[in-house]
Amino acid sequence: MEEIGISLDTVWMLLAAMLVFWMQPGFALCEAGFTRSKNTANILMKNFVDFMFGSLLFFFIGFGFMFGSDGEGFIGVPNWGDLSFYNSDLPVEGFLIFETVFCATSATIVSGAMAERTKFSMYLIYSAFISLFIYPIEGHWTWGGGWLCSDAADSFMSNVFGAAFHDFAGSAIVHSVGGVLAIIGALALGPRIGKYSKDGKSRAIPGHNLAMAALGVFILWLGWFGFNPGSQLAASGEVNRIAISHVFLTTNLAAVAGGVATMFLTWIKYGKPSLSLTLNGILAGLVGITAGCDVVSPLGAVIIGLACGIVLVYSIEFIDNKLHIDDPVGASSVHGVCGILGTIMTGLLSTSDGLLYGHGWGFLGAQTFGVIVIDLWAAACGFILFFGIKRIHGLRVEKRIEEEGLDIYEHGEGCYN
Repeated sequence: MEEIGISLDTVWMLLAAMLVFWMQPGFALCEAGFTRSKNTANILMKNFVDFMFGSLLFFFIGFGFMFGSDGEGFIGVPNWGDLSFYNSDLPVEGFLIFETVFCATSATIVSGAMAERTKFSMYLIYSAFISLFIYPIEGHWTWGGGWLCSDAADSFMSNVFGAAFHDFAGSAIVHSVGGVLAIIGALALGPRIGKYSKDGKSRAIPGHNLAMAALGVFILWLGWFGFNPGSQLAASGEVNRIAISHVFLTTNLAAVAGGVATMFLTWIKYGKPSLSLTLNGILAGLVGITAGCDVVSPLGAVIIGLACGIVLVYSIEFIDNKLHIDDPVGASSVHGVCGILGTIMTGLLSTSDGLLYGHGWGFLGAQTFGVIVIDLWAAACGFILFFGIKRIHGLRVEKRIEEEGLDIYEHGEGCYN
C-alpha cells in the first residue's frame, strides 16, 4: 500500500507539472493578444526561450542553489547537473521537473511588461539571470528550507514573529518577484513610442487580438489547478485528498471573484464592462489566492479575489497615469501588486493563524516581512540587471525597429503573412 501511495503521489506531481507547463502557452497567447500584431513572433519566441533556458539552467545549477545544503544560509550549493544530493520519497527527477516549470513561470511574467521594445539578445541575458540566480536564491530562503520558512524554535522568524512565512504555491515567491522585476524592467526601457503625449497624458495602444488573450487566460486558469493543488505534492491518503480538493475550490473561487469584481468596477467606472481588464481581474484573483489557498476558507478566498480584482484596476491606472511606466499587459499590477496583497491577506484570513480569526499579529507580521524581503531582493537584483544592461549594451531596440515591428528585424519572419 505504501508503494501504491508513493506511485499515486508521483503521478499527481507529474500531472500537476504538466498543467503548470501548459501555463507557458497561456502566457504566450495572453501577452501576444494584448500587444500589436507586428511583435507577435517576438513574444512567442521569448516564451519558448524562458522555458528552454530555464530548464537547462535550473537543471545544471539553479536546482542546487534552491534546494542544496545549508538551508539556513543565503544560497544553496550548485549541483552541476548532479541530482543525487536531494533525498525524498518522491523521485528527484519528477520533483526537478515540477520545480522547473515554476522557475520558468517567474521569468515569463517579465516579458509581457517589457514587450514591443526590448532587444531579443538582451532578453536572453536577463531571462537566464532570473532563472539561474534571482529566483533560486529567494526560493532557497523559502521552499528550499531556508530562514524565512523555518519554524524551528530557535529560528529568526520564530524569535521575531512567533511564526514562519507561508507561501503555499508562490504569490510572493513566483508572482510578486516576476511583477517587481517587470516594473523595474519597464522603467529601465521607458514607454513605447506614442504611449504618452507631450503633456504626459496616457494614450491607449490596443492589443491586436482579444480572442487570443482570452484563450490565454482560460489556459492559465486551467494551469493554475496544477500550480496550486499540485504544490501539495501528494494525493494519496485522506489528508492529501481533502487538501487538494480544498485548494481546487479556493483557487477557483478567488479567480471568479476577481473577474466579477473587475467587471463590475469597470462597468461603474468607465460605463462599460471591460473584457481586457476582466481577463486581468481573473488572473489577479488567481495570483492573490496562491499564497494562502491551503489555509483560507472558501469565503476567505472570495474576499481575497474581490480585493485583488478591485485593487488591480486602480493599480493599472496609477502605474500608467501617475508613474508613467508603460506595462502593455499589466503584469506589474496582476503579479506584483496582487501577489503582495494576497500574501499579506493570508496573514489576516488564515483559519489557523490569521489575525481575523483571533490568532494575533505574529503571522500577519511574518507574511508582511517575508514579502518585503523577497521583493526587495528582486528589486535590487532587477535594478542592477536592467540598468546595467542598459548602460553597457543597450536594452531597447532602435526607433525604426520599434515602429515597424520586432518580428522582421529581430527574427526575419512575421507571425501573420
